[in-house]
Amino acid sequence: MQREQISVFDIFKIGIGPSSSHTLGPWRAAQQFVKVLQDQGAFTDVVQVKILLYGSLAKTGKGHGTDIAILLGLSGYDPVTFAVDRLDATIEDIHTSHQLNLGGQHNISFDTDEDLLFLYTQSLPFHPNAVTFQAFLSSGKAISETYYSIGGGFVVKEGAEGNSSTEVDLPFPIDTANDLLHWCRKTGLKISEVVMENELAWRPEAKTREGITQIFRVIRECIYRGCHTTGYLPGGLNVARRAAGLNRRLTGDRTYQNFNEWVDVVRATGSGFQNILDWVSCVCPGRK
Repeated sequence: MQREQISVFDIFKIGIGPSSSHTLGPWRAAQQFVKVLQDQGAFTDVVQVKILLYGSLAKTGKGHGTDIAILLGLSGYDPVTFAVDRLDATIEDIHTSHQLNLGGQHNISFDTDEDLLFLYTQSLPFHPNAVTFQAFLSSGKAISETYYSIGGGFVVKEGAEGNSSTEVDLPFPIDTANDLLHWCRKTGLKISEVVMENELAWRPEAKTREGITQIFRVIRECIYRGCHTTGYLPGGLNVARRAAGLNRRLTGDRTYQNFNEWVDVVRATGSGFQNILDWVSCVCPGRK
């Protein structure tokens, strides 16, 4: 029986938020559908695409940017490299031009009101987060695929059999916390060292460290940006951003110019329990 093997990069993923299941997952599903069209040799024959959102993706999709993520994924953009500052302009261009550049290579007519449907009262049985893509071809034929965003950015295609990932030989297989404790006691390695040894089964250590450094860099940028951005959260619910105001109250009249200087200022505000709780509230995603 195939084991469920998860790398550190399956747990920590870069992508535009706010939700791994409602934003990143649908984005990846859209990318997969574009690849299906390419693999079947139907890509340049597509004249129309419709997107059907079911269940939770329909009910909370706009607040979580599901529609935005899908449009960007269909347009050939990748969530890891897409520049956040370009988001509003890119989506606005799709809305106003009534055009979608499928895969970044093939322009088709697209009306977001007619072709991106939120089916609020319908659900599919496998999972609440479901999306169906329909591509209509110049020949009159159509290609349809359904995907389920099951959490953590993972996507399951309807009808796909089992786990498509390649099984590797991990030196320290871990299914439970007791397994992790066992290997640490037996080898004398730290948790981080056990994890790194397992990651070597997928890639060289230098690649793992490079990827982790990139994730850490993005986390820092997101925290700093979120704590210095005012206005309202995207999604149309008019939720006010609170982190910037809390940050100003906590830092007082202290000045800084960049992330590292800001961290020094944060440390200078004190180490009292209530102060720490205030900073946790400031940097947590719900306050941005």
